[in-house]
Amino acid sequence: MESFFLYAGLGVFAGVIAGFFGVGGGLIIVPVLVTIFQGKGFDENVLVHIAIGTSLATIVITSVSSVYAHHKRGAVLWSVFRIITPGIIAGALLGAVIANFLPGAQLRIVFGVFELIVAGYMAWDFIPAPHRNLPRHFVFNITGILIGMVSSVIGIGGGTMTVPFLTWCNVSIRNAVATSSACGLPIAIAGTTGFILTGWPEATLPEWSTGYIYWPAFLGIVTASVVFAPVGARLTHALPVSITKRFFSLLLVFLGIRMLMG
Repeated sequence: MESFFLYAGLGVFAGVIAGFFGVGGGLIIVPVLVTIFQGKGFDENVLVHIAIGTSLATIVITSVSSVYAHHKRGAVLWSVFRIITPGIIAGALLGAVIANFLPGAQLRIVFGVFELIVAGYMAWDFIPAPHRNLPRHFVFNITGILIGMVSSVIGIGGGTMTVPFLTWCNVSIRNAVATSSACGLPIAIAGTTGFILTGWPEATLPEWSTGYIYWPAFLGIVTASVVFAPVGARLTHALPVSITKRFFSLLLVFLGIRMLMG
């Protein structure tokens, strides 16, 4: 029961952050779960994999309400979603296979470096200027594979890559964010499936796991984050987003360095 409240507390924070900044909670969930799992004595060789797989599983649930909210406002470009999704699914499955072959220590480094990059991206509030119109299907497929692969390896919904790509392709930021939230669902579903299958033969997994998904953490995080994500969305109208983004980027720097230091 104590662990459930710990996971629920993480879900509250991740939900508010996701609702406020429009980024997936995976950037927070993964490093915090790694710390919790270390305290619980999980095998060092698999605990990072479990943290990433569990993060992807939570995104399956939390992204549904986000997609529905954007769809009601007519902001999701479903034509773009249909074109990029096959590549995203293939990339997410490939990412799960790649993550399975990486030792836990290397997976930490990959996550830590990526988190520091995102911290810089948020600190400078970088939004690429439009340079072209939407590309051919082939480019969408390749981009989808890359976004899905990186997102699956890291355990996130992909918004930090999908939104800049779409804005670079002359899509308005409103539609880019909405379409990115829709793309997060197939990333999470395919990534979760991949982490279940690749982790299934692992003999050192803790009890209550299916592959690399640890269900007690999943339930605690999802229960709280679904409730508190709308709170974060409302805070965007009450707090200065640009200043708060810089504080959040400092948190990402701390978490990223902590992952790099092991």
